[in-house]
Amino acid sequence: MIKLRYGNTNTFYIAGAKGGLLIDTDYAGTLPQFFKAIKTACIDISDISYMLATHYHPDHIGIVSELQKLGVTLLIVDVQHSSVHFADDIFFRDKRLNYKPIDENVAKVISCAESRSFLCSIGISGEIIYTPSHSEDSVSIILDDGNCIVGDLEPVEYLAAYDHNPRLKSDWEQIMSYHPKRILSAHANEKEF
Repeated sequence: MIKLRYGNTNTFYIAGAKGGLLIDTDYAGTLPQFFKAIKTACIDISDISYMLATHYHPDHIGIVSELQKLGVTLLIVDVQHSSVHFADDIFFRDKRLNYKPIDENVAKVISCAESRSFLCSIGISGEIIYTPSHSEDSVSIILDDGNCIVGDLEPVEYLAAYDHNPRLKSDWEQIMSYHPKRILSAHANEKEF
């Protein structure tokens, strides 16, 4: 797994034996920085078969539509489908971005239950789980090697500060049941166990 940082959001590239998966992108307008980052990491755009957003907030999906035009297939988890265009109005406010909406009609839609077999089909061992405490469309990626990508999920060490948030507690209980070795976040520092 390779961490790419070319804006304000950590993105991750996972190379599978039969295809690569990009987790999250940054804000709209960051495509040139994205290309510099993948060049530095020795990743070619053709290595990226699929991309997955941990959720559809603007700082996670800004260049998805541009990457779609370059041949990268968007992977949508069914629980995310109603949120795909959440950020459109935000991007449209800034005409300089020349933002084009995501085309969900050419995306691949799967359920969390199907995620293990799908990831296996591209040579990645792991699964996608539903972790809605940050937003209704949030998912996390649990890899069998112990890496776990959680997007904007509040860090586990903050759990005590959220006494009245049973969803956050439930999300972390679910993640910890996989016995992760490393938690990777879009904005916080990584945590090792």
